[in-house]
Amino acid sequence: MNMVMERALLGELVRHFRENRQMAFLSGPRQVGKTTLAKALVSQFPDSAYLNWDNQAHRALILKGPDAVAGQLRLDRLRADRPLCAFDELHKYQHWRTFLKGLFDLYEDRARFLVTGSASLETFRRGGDSLMGRYFPYRLHPLSVGECLGGLAREGPCVEPTPLDEDRWQALWRFGGFPETFLKANQRFHNRWRALRREQLFREDLRDLTRIQELGQMEMLAELIRSQVGRPTSYSHLARTVQVSVDTAKRWAATLASLYFCFTVKPWHRNVARALRKEPKHYLWDWSEVADAGPRAENLVASALHKSAHWWTETGHGEFGLHFVRDKQKREVDFLVTRDQQPWFLVEVKASKNASLSGSLAHFQRQTGARHAFQAAMDAG
Repeated sequence: MNMVMERALLGELVRHFRENRQMAFLSGPRQVGKTTLAKALVSQFPDSAYLNWDNQAHRALILKGPDAVAGQLRLDRLRADRPLCAFDELHKYQHWRTFLKGLFDLYEDRARFLVTGSASLETFRRGGDSLMGRYFPYRLHPLSVGECLGGLAREGPCVEPTPLDEDRWQALWRFGGFPETFLKANQRFHNRWRALRREQLFREDLRDLTRIQELGQMEMLAELIRSQVGRPTSYSHLARTVQVSVDTAKRWAATLASLYFCFTVKPWHRNVARALRKEPKHYLWDWSEVADAGPRAENLVASALHKSAHWWTETGHGEFGLHFVRDKQKREVDFLVTRDQQPWFLVEVKASKNASLSGSLAHFQRQTGARHAFQAAMDAG
């Protein structure tokens, strides 16, 4: 498989910097390709620079303040086009927001600014003045069927379906959508890569970006979430098992989400009789960690819909959300995508193409008024 793959978000970010004055904040999981994308963006604009907080020389320059960075970029020179300055992992700096505000306010008309991070840049803000109105957020997701086919680069949320070749489909199914392990498609490499990613999450990110000390209990919570993918989350059950309070279990689960281990899908209850209202579901950013075929299939689809909702929202097509629908009679549809806070389409996932059509699809389509309903069936593994 070709070991170089241009991400769909590259073209969108180039367009962002050509058309907008705002900074771009790019967040996403470790190993998803943010650094590669940032360097590719820097190459699109002459006289640009890439600065990584984890590089000692770069960190020393940033600590000297906005004028020092501007001097390094020689922003006092007249140019035909503004250079791009990309800051990687800047959120690890305690005063990163104040630094960016000063830099942007002084040099907005002379440079473009990209900020990337492997934690939610909104969650880990640490004091300083507001950056409201000075940036647009973007999220880089793992690869999906749509991106492999180039569908995300097209205008609008609706495209004609196109088949994906068997080799790439099997690589997505077995190895997940993180670029390096997807492109290598090698089980031994994948095993080592996955172990290192978990080590970085629990031994580096949690240590550097939170005040949580109980790393063993956090790992236990993460394992419980992984084993319950696709099921409504009972925080009281998690709390009893990990031996913490319910509030602590909720806070720790939110921390795992902010570090891109998992994401939540909340229930939709508007116009649904006797709907489940409280308990969300959790899915993993790396669906290859889900062992069983049924939950893995559901997680793969959840990831694709989660990515699409973010993409459509962040590229200005409206406000999109991802939910599920379940009532107290235990009728359920796996996913409901909303558009501008109105039900748009329903998706039920089956791990076998021979599965019968779900009766809950028609039931909840009538109740929600969703325009479309789909059943996604797959045989893989």
